[in-house]
Amino acid sequence: MSSTISDRDVSEPRAVRTDPPGDHIADPGPLGLAGFAMTTFVLSCVNAGLASKAIEPVVLPLALCYGGLVQLLAGMWEFRKANTFGALAFSSYGAFWLSFAAYVKFVAPGLGPAAGSATGIFLLAWTIFTAYMTVAALRTTGAVLAVFGALTVTFALLTIGTFTGVAVISEAGGWTGLVTAVLAWYASFAGVTNSTFHKTVLPVMPLARP
Repeated sequence: MSSTISDRDVSEPRAVRTDPPGDHIADPGPLGLAGFAMTTFVLSCVNAGLASKAIEPVVLPLALCYGGLVQLLAGMWEFRKANTFGALAFSSYGAFWLSFAAYVKFVAPGLGPAAGSATGIFLLAWTIFTAYMTVAALRTTGAVLAVFGALTVTFALLTIGTFTGVAVISEAGGWTGLVTAVLAWYASFAGVTNSTFHKTVLPVMPLARP
């Protein structure tokens, strides 16, 4: 029986890959957006008052697995594709959901009266990060820019509502969070559908580049 490796395979060195980084892997964007959208949707249902606060623990498994771990992995794959914006966004929001789950489960219960201020600072920091990512999103697509614009408003309202204790402001943040989730789902849906159909089925509106 002859070998499956030819003499040519043995005697000649393998060619060095010259394709750009990440060209041979799938786009992780739709996956990261889907994980972000679903976790945001469930939490925002609680924040908006559409679901009882008693069911909030259902968010934690999603925050750990889908919004957290899966989105973090999407960020690592974006690094492989040399996409700085996607790598930073997915890695950071994956870490957001992981830290949110840890904070709610292990930290907040022991803070007592200081919990409100601690949560407010936590949300304020993410508001600042999301605001400057929105500036960077001006050079991505209209779909992604819409997600970041809505998310900035969501974080801002939740921050103000937490610091002031005005429930209606936090509820407004829940409603804008629902809008953010729908926009992220659309961007994910467009990404996977356009990829599988090999044409533009759902527009994402690429923005002008310099």
